[in-house]
Amino acid sequence: MIKIKVENLIHKYPDGTQALNGVNIDVVEGEFLAILGANGSGKTTLLKHFNGLLKPASGSVVLDNKELNKSKPGDIFRKVGMVFQDPNDQLIAPTVEEDVAFGPTNLNLSYDEIVSRVNNALELVKMKEFAKKAIHALSYGQSKRICIAGILAMKPEILILDEPTSGLDPEGVKIVMKILNELNKKHGITIILATNSVDLVPVLADRVAIMDKGIIVQEGTPEDVFTDSRKLEGLMLELPQIAQLMEVLRDKEKFPINSLSLTIGQARQDLSQLIRLEDNAFVSPEIS
Repeated sequence: MIKIKVENLIHKYPDGTQALNGVNIDVVEGEFLAILGANGSGKTTLLKHFNGLLKPASGSVVLDNKELNKSKPGDIFRKVGMVFQDPNDQLIAPTVEEDVAFGPTNLNLSYDEIVSRVNNALELVKMKEFAKKAIHALSYGQSKRICIAGILAMKPEILILDEPTSGLDPEGVKIVMKILNELNKKHGITIILATNSVDLVPVLADRVAIMDKGIIVQEGTPEDVFTDSRKLEGLMLELPQIAQLMEVLRDKEKFPINSLSLTIGQARQDLSQLIRLEDNAFVSPEIS
């Protein structure tokens, strides 16, 4: 089922910058969609159209068969939640639990329902023990997780994230991506993620869309998209590191590799198979 349908979307900022130049894309229920692109390619602008923060100059964005332009903001925010790149743009309350409770409180829910939603959201992002902590005392990575919790407390069907791992150390990246994977695979939340971190995409994403100059120039599975390093370089992107290694083995060391592995697990499996084939090639036939 298509949750969001974007057709010929064009957006121009007041200073005359045309950030989107006719974007067409569907977002399918339950999928994990990664949007890649260099800075200035239009990723963030597109994300803000998915939940109605920006209005199209022309074209349309349809959520559950209804144009966002014809929907009330409250109805949109109940279905689509967005986590911004900088936590300072989102965190507003003195303490963690107050911040996470802000959205549900504005839905006029009962006190018990608000408490339940806050506890559940903090549990999902592994931050329940930080409920009473002051926002200013959180680390950067913890702040990012509280931003996610604040959106989850609204119980959205679609979660949109703009560069969720930017500025995080490797452990922070691992925690956030594990959380997003669980939200998608275990809880069925549709996830749309904009990122420059190509190494994360093959591990999590069902589908990848690459943006350049305000349009989507390539779309497909990670295996479809990460096949041509020269094309990616032209878009100011690169292959995941594992794929770069496999490309070197193929092009310089002449390994008989048909497709580039995108994860460590795939690489280990593919290389093991190649080694077995090489070994078999040197086995002498049995003499009867």
